[in-house]
This record gives sequence, C-alpha cells and structure tokens, in this order.
Amino acid sequence: MRKLVQTCLFAFALLTTAFATNPKPNPTQPAPSPLEGRWDITVDMAGKMAPSWLEVRHSGNHTLIGQFTSVSGSARPISEVILKDGKFSFEIPPQWEKGDGKFKLEGTLTGEKIAGSVTTPEGKTFTYTGVRAPSLRRTAAPVWGAPIKLTDGNVIKGWHAMGENQWIAENGILRSPKSGANLITDQKFNDFKLHVEFRIPKGSNSGVYLRGRYEVQVTDSKGMEPSLDQLGAIYGFLVPSEMMAKDPGEWQSFDITLVGRMLTLVTNGKTVITNQEIPGITGGALDSNEGEPGPLYIQGDHGPVEYRNIVITPAK
Repeated sequence: MRKLVQTCLFAFALLTTAFATNPKPNPTQPAPSPLEGRWDITVDMAGKMAPSWLEVRHSGNHTLIGQFTSVSGSARPISEVILKDGKFSFEIPPQWEKGDGKFKLEGTLTGEKIAGSVTTPEGKTFTYTGVRAPSLRRTAAPVWGAPIKLTDGNVIKGWHAMGENQWIAENGILRSPKSGANLITDQKFNDFKLHVEFRIPKGSNSGVYLRGRYEVQVTDSKGMEPSLDQLGAIYGFLVPSEMMAKDPGEWQSFDITLVGRMLTLVTNGKTVITNQEIPGITGGALDSNEGEPGPLYIQGDHGPVEYRNIVITPAK
C-alpha cells in the first residue's frame, strides 16, 4: 500500500512539473487598435468652433467601446465603436439635444488625427477634426507662485462676460442675480491651487470651470447622494466620496488643486476627491485645447449665484 501511495505521489509530482514548465497557452491578445485613446475634437458648427471629446478603448478581444462628450451635456458611454479600413462610427441616444434621432459620429483615422462628421438628433450635420489628447503628466512637483485675488471691492476687475453682463460686484462679492452670461478671467492658468466661496438659493445651479474646460459642479444638493451631476462632482467624470453640501443660502467653499489632469478637491473642509485624473473636457467647455493654459470661468447661465474670496495660486 505504501509503495502504491509513493508511486501516485511521484506521478502527481511529474504532472505538476509538466504543467508548470509547459502551461496552457492563453488566447492571443489582439494588438490595440490605433483608434484607442483620447481625442480632443473641434466641431465646425456653421463657422462657430465648438469643443468635443472622445475616448475609445477595447472590451474583450474584439469590441471597441468608449465615452463621448458633445458640445453640451456630460460624458456619455458608447456601447460599440465600429472600425473598418480606417473608418469608424458610433451612435448614442440624445441627452440635451432636441429631436427624435440619435447622435451619430463618423470619421476617418489618419495617423494621429481624426476627421469626419457629426449628425445631431434633429438631423443637422457638421464637420469636425480631432487630435490625440495630451497626457498632461507632470515630471516634477509644482512650485507655487504668489496668490492672485480675483474678487475685491465694488468693481469687476480681471473678468469679462460671455455676452451681455448681468454680474454685479458688491463688497468683494460677485453676484449674478439672474440667469445670464458666464464670467471668465482675463488671465489664463496652467497648474494651480484655487480657493473659492459660493452661495446659491434653493434649486439654483452653477459651476466653476478649471482652465475653462473642466466643470466642478455647484448645485443645491443638501441631503442627496454623491453623483456625477451634483455638488463637488467633475461633471460627468468624477464623483465625490461624500456629499458635503450645506443648506441653500449658506456660504460654501471649494479648495482645489489641479496639476496636469490630477485633481484634489476639498468641499466645505472635507477632502472628497484625492488626486484623481480628469479624463477629458466637460460639456460647456470653452475649447478642447487641453495642452494649453486656460481661464477660470464661473457659470451664470443656470440661475442666481454669488461668489466671493476667489483666490488662485498658479504654479511657476
């Protein structure tokens, strides 16, 4: 009996060694598609250039999926991107757009550029071009410069309105009493730290756009669960870990650090996003030129809002 057991153990050892030295080969993984990655897009809307954004990645061995930010609204998932002979296309349901159709994008990949057409749910077709989005990875820690105070006194200084101005400066507070134009800094910034305080009435909505491209949501969100479109979210991309909203009518604050694509956000004294990557531009961005500095802008077209103590500390 002992001899039989020894023989079985020896045979098992031989089999184990064979499997270890000759493992079963894994299915061959296909090479990444040249379309995979992130793309900064500019849409020519009858002479008006509007920003957009696309990310393509693979799911399994053969299917391309992704997400897309149109000229308005949030990033939306793409269930499948069809790619054949350098031409690609996808469809997504409408979000804010009017019409009963789907949003359709078609294009051609040529080297590191894409170009083609977009068709809106109401049937309008526009052309676009796109380039690969930069990684924005920093190789060294930032060295911070001098703080710049962007709110002071009873005069609007260092800002300009996108359209007819409804903003009022009163005792260091920038106040938008009704829906109207957005307010944009004259100066552009790259990496920075930002402190901003805000107050909104019940049901109102605003946002702080970093480099004019990435919106941090300002909403009446007390008692809500954290989500992609409520207070402290990077609209459509990053959800805060906790909902730190105060009651409407109370002053609240953001402390933001943006280095490359990496963002840390403190809402009302609580860190709710820690060094997370912003994948791409959010709806309402000024442009899709992610490799360039951009202004700070505050949203005034979604209801009444007040801002004060806006201080930005740019990296040198």
